[in-house]
Amino acid sequence: MKIGIGYDVHQLTEDRLLILGGVEIPHTLGLLGHSDADVLTHAIMDAILGALGMGDIGKHFPDSSQAFKDISSLILLDRVCETMAIEGYRIGNVDATIVAQKPKLSPYIDEMRRILANHLKCDVKCVNIKATTTEKLGFEGQELGMSSQAVVLLVKAEEATNV
Repeated sequence: MKIGIGYDVHQLTEDRLLILGGVEIPHTLGLLGHSDADVLTHAIMDAILGALGMGDIGKHFPDSSQAFKDISSLILLDRVCETMAIEGYRIGNVDATIVAQKPKLSPYIDEMRRILANHLKCDVKCVNIKATTTEKLGFEGQELGMSSQAVVLLVKAEEATNV
């Protein structure tokens, strides 16, 4: 087994879509970034890469490359999962938290879980997502940005019979 932790932050801005876990969420602000700035998916990718001892998404998908400009983070997640499979691992489970003051994210969490489980090639029961506010404290609470944290457990592919 291998464990990895991921963390990502993006600034909120006008004239951008808000995409979390591959789900477009109606909101007046979106996340600013080179890709679609999906903080949840980015944190999960960083956790997988960390568990594999392979750096982070900045190393694999640098923001200096036009190839990744406005790309869907789900495409990048698929590439990380291909690397994970080549290394002989599969998802045991994912536990992630999104930190945002607004909008209310609970109506979208089940869809996020389904989409991410599909891309991670695991059962939806192996993907847990939580959302929390900071009670108006910090940059998330002041609605300047959003962050996400994720922990993943990877298991050897032949041992991952429950996914």
